[in-house]
Amino acid sequence: MAGKRYRFYAGSENETERLAKHLAMRAGPGHLLALDGDLGAGKTRFSQALAKALGVKETVNSPTFTIIKEYEGERMPFYHMDVYRVSPEEAEELGLEEYFFGSGVTVVEWASRIPELLPDERLDMYISVLGATEREFALTPRGFGYEAWCGKLAELGVLASE
Repeated sequence: MAGKRYRFYAGSENETERLAKHLAMRAGPGHLLALDGDLGAGKTRFSQALAKALGVKETVNSPTFTIIKEYEGERMPFYHMDVYRVSPEEAEELGLEEYFFGSGVTVVEWASRIPELLPDERLDMYISVLGATEREFALTPRGFGYEAWCGKLAELGVLASE
């Protein structure tokens, strides 16, 4: 069950990177960020910024056709998934759960397409397009650890709570 919701306004890609940096600073093994939003909303751009903030040196691009890409970060691995073209049955066969509870941070783009496979505890993020470079991130923490994560960012003034 979801508790409080939070918002973040990004007027530019730099602001998106700022949110990613704040989340990366507090991320740990097993953290899962479930991204959704319209096509072109910036899910992959956010994922790239998060990977960079986690110390991934490789170029991070959309795993649309490969489904899963693994990257080595300075602190921990980064697992990047795009399940847009995958049925829930196919996703289950891919063994995504191993990543969800693995030793790195996982980002799932189009996560709402596989709700029954996602762990109960995660950070749901919906990205809305407000303008050419403006985005609004709606964050819904699911589980105490994610609530504490967002609560701390709200205390620091990074996130606005609803």
